[in-house]
Formats: sequence, structure tokens, C-alpha cells
Amino acid sequence: MVNRNIKFRKATINDVSKIIEMIADDELGKTRENFQTPLPIEYINAFKNINTDKNQELIVVENDSYEIIGTLQLTFIQYLTYRGGIRAQIEAVRIRKDKRGIGLGKKMLEWAINIAKERKAHLLQLTTDKKRPEAIKFYEALGFNSSHEGMKMHFRQKSSHSNI
Repeated sequence: MVNRNIKFRKATINDVSKIIEMIADDELGKTRENFQTPLPIEYINAFKNINTDKNQELIVVENDSYEIIGTLQLTFIQYLTYRGGIRAQIEAVRIRKDKRGIGLGKKMLEWAINIAKERKAHLLQLTTDKKRPEAIKFYEALGFNSSHEGMKMHFRQKSSHSNI
């Protein structure tokens, strides 16, 4: 059972390393992330862009010992369809490995659902890799349903090797 004394707060620059560590700590994340000390500058630059965008909420979850035990990013997309509606998108939901399976994911998604409603989004969406069947079942149990076939086109990006 998840501790009731968890706190949701906006991430700071000092949290970026812990966030990247969680994002990289699974079978898919370790193939696409580069968690090291110091962090590659791309992560810091991305954080700065996210942090200054009023339509982005990069969130960390702390326990009562102020340890970061979870993270997610919530993006609000204004568009013309649905009469100028707002779509909320959840990305990068991660829980520290030793805190998985205690109900924290459910608390995090409930928090995101409530924030999306407060911001008057008409829709909350997320994607999860088809290689994560447990995650798909988890999201379905929370009321998400598979309504569209997602498609992606990946581009190869040059990586600067400079660190901070």
C-alpha cells in the first residue's frame, strides 16, 4: 500500500538526474537513454524548455523522506478540433524500481486525471509500448481504452557528447 504522505510537485533542475535515472531503469529505457554522471547536456536543455512552457508539467512524486519515487510529464495541447478543445497527454510515467507494485502508479494517474479535468481538457491520452502488456492492463483498469492505432516515425538525431 502506498504511503499517504506522498507529495506531487513540479520538477526542478536538481531533480533531472533522478528523473532520467528512473526513465532509463527498464528494459526499453536502457536502450534509448543515456543516464550517466554528469548528465548529457541534452537532458538539461530539454528540462529548461519543458520548464518554461506553460503547457507542460514535469512532475516528481516524493515520499515523506523527500525521496523522489515517481515522475510523469503532462502536456496540454490546444487544437481546433472539438471546438477548440484541449487534449492532455501523459508521458514518461515512471516509478522507482523499489516502489513498484504498491499502488503509486494508480495515485499518479489519478492525480493526472484530476489536473487534466481542472485544466478543462476534454480528453486525456497516453501511449504505451506494445511490449509492455502489464502497463496496458494497468491503464485499461483505470478507464483508458485503445481507440486508435498509433504510428510513429523516428529520426536519427546527432548527439552532442558534451556534458555538464
